[in-house]
Amino acid sequence: MSDAHWQSPLLWDADAEKRGMRSQVFCASMADVFDEEAPVGQLARLWNLIRLTPNLDWQLLTKRPHRISQCLPHDWENGYHNVWLGTSVEDQRVISRIAHLTKIPAIVRFLSIEPLLGPIPNLPLEGIDWIIVGGESGPHARPVQPQWVFEIRRQCRAAGAAFFFKQWGGVNKKRAGRVLSGRIYNEMPKIRQLSPSSKAA
Repeated sequence: MSDAHWQSPLLWDADAEKRGMRSQVFCASMADVFDEEAPVGQLARLWNLIRLTPNLDWQLLTKRPHRISQCLPHDWENGYHNVWLGTSVEDQRVISRIAHLTKIPAIVRFLSIEPLLGPIPNLPLEGIDWIIVGGESGPHARPVQPQWVFEIRRQCRAAGAAFFFKQWGGVNKKRAGRVLSGRIYNEMPKIRQLSPSSKAA
């Protein structure tokens, strides 16, 4: 990305501070922050930017949670006050990713179950704060079954985790919408408190 692109979060942070309201940043939507082939120096540059933007909550989503621990900055300790860590879980085949995520201290740990490609009847949700669920979209979208979504919602309720239903997806995701059982689910996670020994970003 250009240097101008890297400067944008500084402007967002100043605006959030002025408004007195935190803003969320979904980082690297078309990439993976913890990719083994990321350009040298990019991750260090990102951690520095995160430290400089204390009014932004950075959502870092990865399909490589096994790499998180080796990619954390030296001052991570029990987490930064403005970083949420998440992993993608599309179906039962990759459920092992969750165990890697829950080993990492963070103020919010979340799962992106999107696109949901099959039933996941036994999600290990201990230590998980937020679950985002959505069907696949696009011309070749594989259909999501309502019972898969209902089962995940039930597990979230049992575990006390926030449930966010993003979309049904499909060929025309706008038409399909995101109403589930007659309502919109926009639940957000409760923020964990950093221990006194932790260093905030």
